[in-house]
Amino acid sequence: MPELPEVEVTRQGIDEPLRGARVLGVRLGKALRWPLGCGSARLVGATLGPVARRGKYLWLPLAREGHAAGGLLVHLGMSGSLALHPGGAAADSAGAPGAHDHFDLVTDHGTLRLTDPRRFGAVVYAPALDRAPASKLLARLGAEPFDPALTAAKLHEALKARRSPIKAVLLGGEVVVGAGNIYACEALHRAGVHPLARSDRLSAARAGRLLQALRATLAQALALGGSTLRDFSDVHGAAGAYQAEAAVYGREGLPCPRCARPVRRIVQAGRSTFYCAGCQRR
Repeated sequence: MPELPEVEVTRQGIDEPLRGARVLGVRLGKALRWPLGCGSARLVGATLGPVARRGKYLWLPLAREGHAAGGLLVHLGMSGSLALHPGGAAADSAGAPGAHDHFDLVTDHGTLRLTDPRRFGAVVYAPALDRAPASKLLARLGAEPFDPALTAAKLHEALKARRSPIKAVLLGGEVVVGAGNIYACEALHRAGVHPLARSDRLSAARAGRLLQALRATLAQALALGGSTLRDFSDVHGAAGAYQAEAAVYGREGLPCPRCARPVRRIVQAGRSTFYCAGCQRR
């Protein structure tokens, strides 16, 4: 599933090329997770502003005659990716859609195409970020990991209110967003925290180390273009490279790069968790 690094890589890839682009048309393929929520004609003629990100959602703001006109909230789901096909103002530059191409936004700067084999992604129109349906979809998202307002003390306070294993809390996204399975495993390893450790029992010092580890892990993933385990590619079709640098994820039985003990694998809520019993204390 595309997580925060993959979504941010995508945002960076489409932001500048689509700024000021005028929408010429919209093509809808097979139904996605949620309906678009407006007629395609409502989008035609609008111009795109700076692309923003909140958690794993992208926000493409629209304007008409200099006034805000809502926007599109995009989620890549389990297997989605966006590709930007440059082209002139006259026609759709992406060519004929394939079986897994379910949404095209045709603009005078090119065509933005959502490809999603499993169709858990979505493109949803909202009048504003703070109005439904966008406000409802974003309501339960936790803090952004790189937000300076998220301090070690605030993270510790939030963790004390939960009795679940720390890995589950990270994946839930209600305390802090962006730590998908691979990044949660890696951040916990960096911080020396066992994935089964109860979140309310982490000390303030360990919570601080975890926040630093999460930021370092996500920053490294961003620098490497995210992770490609199956379907993800950036807007130019390039795969991410972080998975090749992982210390524990996907490395069951291989030596921990820190202590050389074999990496272990357990299953938590149906998801594989990789960790080092030597380096990560419960």
